[in-house]
Amino acid sequence: MDWLTSGFDSAQQWLFESLIQPIMFATGMAGLLEDGYVATGWLLVGLLQLIIMLVLIAPLQRWRPVEPLTDQSAVRTDIVYTLIHRLGLFRLALFFSVDPLWDAFFGALRMDGISTFHLDAFWPGVTDLPWVSLLIYLVLFDFVDYWIHRGQHQFGWWWRLHSLHHSQRQMTMWSDNRNHLLDDLLRDAIVVTVAQLVGVAPGQFVAIVALTQLSENFHHANLRLWFGRWVERLWVSPRFHRLHHAIGIGHETVVVRKVIPCAAAHSHGYVTTEAVLKPATVLGGCNFGVLLPVWDIIFRTANFELRFDPTGVRDQVEAGPDGKIRDYGQGFWSQQWRGVLRLLGRA
Repeated sequence: MDWLTSGFDSAQQWLFESLIQPIMFATGMAGLLEDGYVATGWLLVGLLQLIIMLVLIAPLQRWRPVEPLTDQSAVRTDIVYTLIHRLGLFRLALFFSVDPLWDAFFGALRMDGISTFHLDAFWPGVTDLPWVSLLIYLVLFDFVDYWIHRGQHQFGWWWRLHSLHHSQRQMTMWSDNRNHLLDDLLRDAIVVTVAQLVGVAPGQFVAIVALTQLSENFHHANLRLWFGRWVERLWVSPRFHRLHHAIGIGHETVVVRKVIPCAAAHSHGYVTTEAVLKPATVLGGCNFGVLLPVWDIIFRTANFELRFDPTGVRDQVEAGPDGKIRDYGQGFWSQQWRGVLRLLGRA
């Protein structure tokens, strides 16, 4: 851990002094040098992630693709999303808009004597074992991410935003960041609040975010791969997560058909000898785990079927109650705008 931290710190210092600091002086932002140094760390993490994606995950996609890529424009839009997030543009926007509110809120709590606690301090000696401490926080944040993901699929208003992520019918390693910005903002607010409350160290938080994002890039990949019967239950695979994106499977729960006997049918106003209630679908689904399938196993939302289905949202390919097929937009701004319209019930 020491050599890894030292190497990263050296690279961050070099990048900051060579590129970021001169730009900040030239643009009159010298008063924000400390924040600029922190931002440089996130930029470096993003650059390293992009390199790993291109060197390791991209060849795997070419090796065993699930399907041919027929809509290159949709993939290019996903690349835009990835660059916005990994090069720090989204975090820069948060820095000028939301971060001051978070800092003021937690600063006020500390002034009132309400301080955060360190989760890893509950076990004597753990703070002296950085890898163990990192693992504890990794499991905690994955648990939080599982329930955030469940919420995105359970609440109608949240699903109207999150459905943009599922509207990609050409899933690749770039698809992870295809989200509505309001959806990202809400998720980040929850994660940052938890991070403040449990006292995770900044360096560990960066490592957790970097590992989580890279794993998500991998299991969104256009890759026909699963980990076998046992390892499949230890870490999310591309097969496991693709089923979560499958049309009519991963984000819907089908209501079981019911046959009503004759007597009960008459009491419900039916005149036939038996009445069959048509099946319906409600928000729900399976395979919500971000890193660890164990949460899906515990809360009975896991689906380990070995299959690779088409991805997307049902209302993209089937007309809804209004007789129309939903349009999620083609480019970045179009998708963001249509997400706002869906949230308002106008699209």
